[in-house]
Amino acid sequence: MQKQEMDRGTDALQAHLSGTASMSIRQTRRGWLQECFGCEARTEFKYFIGDNQVAQSLDDANCCCRIFCKPIYPFTAQVKELNSDAELLSVERPCRCAAGFCKCCCYQELIMTSGGQSMGSIKETCYYCVPEFKIYGAQNEEIYKLHPPTCCCGMCVNCFTEGNPCCGKGCCKVPFWIFDAKDNRTNGSNAKMLGKIVKVPKSLMVEVFTDSDAFDVTFPSDANVTQKALLMGSALLVNATFFEEK
Repeated sequence: MQKQEMDRGTDALQAHLSGTASMSIRQTRRGWLQECFGCEARTEFKYFIGDNQVAQSLDDANCCCRIFCKPIYPFTAQVKELNSDAELLSVERPCRCAAGFCKCCCYQELIMTSGGQSMGSIKETCYYCVPEFKIYGAQNEEIYKLHPPTCCCGMCVNCFTEGNPCCGKGCCKVPFWIFDAKDNRTNGSNAKMLGKIVKVPKSLMVEVFTDSDAFDVTFPSDANVTQKALLMGSALLVNATFFEEK
C-alpha cells in the first residue's frame, strides 16, 4: 500500500510538472491569530500552475524553533497534491548557523526526495555580498547555480532587472536568476539566464498582518520534471534563508 501511494505521488508530480513553464508559490500561515500576537505560526505553502492550485505543504517545525531559531530552524515538509493528498515531494532542511554578509561556512541546505528516492539537494555556497546556491542532482552532480542578478563585476546585486525597485513594475521584487552550473559568466548584464525565482510583492492586508511571502518560478525551457521540482525547493530555501527573519 505504501509503495502504491509513493507511485501515485510520483505519477502526479510527473503529470503536473511535465510541460509546465512556470509556477507560483504562495506562503500562508496556519494560525494567523498567533501571528497577530507576535507568535510564529506554522509555515504553509500553496502551489499554483496558472490560476489553479495543485499542491500544498506544511512544515513540522515546533513553536520554539520557529520563535528562537528563525531563520535557521530545521524542518521537514511534504508537498501533497491538493485533492488526492498524494505526496509529490518531501523536503528536509537541517539546522545550520545563520547566513551573514560574508558566507564562508555553515551553508544552508535543503534535501529533496520523491517516492522514497533521492531527487537531489540545494546548497548555499561560499560568497561575499551576493548570495549564491548550487542545485545538485541525485548523484550529487551540479545542475544549476542560483543567485541574484549582479552589477559592478559581480560585487553588487542589480536591483533594476525587474524594473524600478522603488515604484511601478519592479516595486519590492527580489529576483534570483537560474544559470547552468558550468557557466562561469553569470555576472553582469551579459549573463545568460535560463530561468528565475522572483519574490513578488504581497497585498497590503497580507503585509500588515503577517510576514507571508510569495514567489514566481520560471523554469528553464529544457528542464525535466526532477529539475523543476528542485527549483521549487530552491524557492523554499531562499525564503527560509533570507525572508523568514523579517
